[in-house]
Amino acid sequence: MAPQESIPVAANILGTIGTVCWCVQLVPQILHNYRTKSTEGLPASMMLLWTVSGVPFGAYAIAQNFNIPLMVQPQCFCCLCGVSWAQCLIYGRNWRTWTTTLLLLGLFVIFAGVELGLVYAIRPPYERGVDWPVLLIGVISFTLLIGAYCAIPFELLKRRGRVIGIDFIFLTVDWCGAFFSLMSLVAQSEFDALFGTMYALCCAIEMSMMLSHLVWRVRTRGIRKRANAEGKTFDESAEGIAWQAKGIDLEAKFWKMVGREDKAKKEEEHMEAVIEEEVMAGKNTIPIGVV
Repeated sequence: MAPQESIPVAANILGTIGTVCWCVQLVPQILHNYRTKSTEGLPASMMLLWTVSGVPFGAYAIAQNFNIPLMVQPQCFCCLCGVSWAQCLIYGRNWRTWTTTLLLLGLFVIFAGVELGLVYAIRPPYERGVDWPVLLIGVISFTLLIGAYCAIPFELLKRRGRVIGIDFIFLTVDWCGAFFSLMSLVAQSEFDALFGTMYALCCAIEMSMMLSHLVWRVRTRGIRKRANAEGKTFDESAEGIAWQAKGIDLEAKFWKMVGREDKAKKEEEHMEAVIEEEVMAGKNTIPIGVV
């Protein structure tokens, strides 16, 4: 596919809407993490892969001469994902704030240099009709961004479909960003199949997450109703705790399979201690997306 030669007004408008959404999409998630001081249920690997994907994503968009909003989009996406990943280190792994901040700033400087180098490396041959370098960069970006979602099914299995730690305002805005970006590509003079597929998959995956949590709410409506009658939340109710404990923790099974039963046992004991502490304290400290 050759670089875009002319950008229709409709593509710019739709691309701008998509970019605005993707410039602010993670702000609710970042604020949610900050308020709760927890990233439980938010995979750090997903945030890291999204951060890294912004580099080839940005280089590809520039080389393809997309409309300006779609060129700006990867840069904003990379920065916000990086901040969220840093929160996973601080709240989830107890890293020091200054250490994490310096690490993140260092990565941003490296990423900026790599992206600039990629643009200068792939654009000249692309303009001469050599397509494979740009296609390779696009495939790498596609793989990183979509592959980051692989952690989500494990979280849903562990919690029997419940979405924990992921803000639903973030999911909604993110879905809108992907949708309008997809429509922007449709409005261009030539449709980019690779990134069109990526945006479509983002929409589908995020809709499935919302649907999964909705199904969880339907399945647990009786338990939540009885817990509310007792003046408790679902996580404080003995029935709720027992129901939720039946989830499939593939990570724990993996550690047992490779002979690291001590790690799996410690994690299980830690979770049991946290639940017991919450029940004794009479409050829920586990962040949930929607109750």
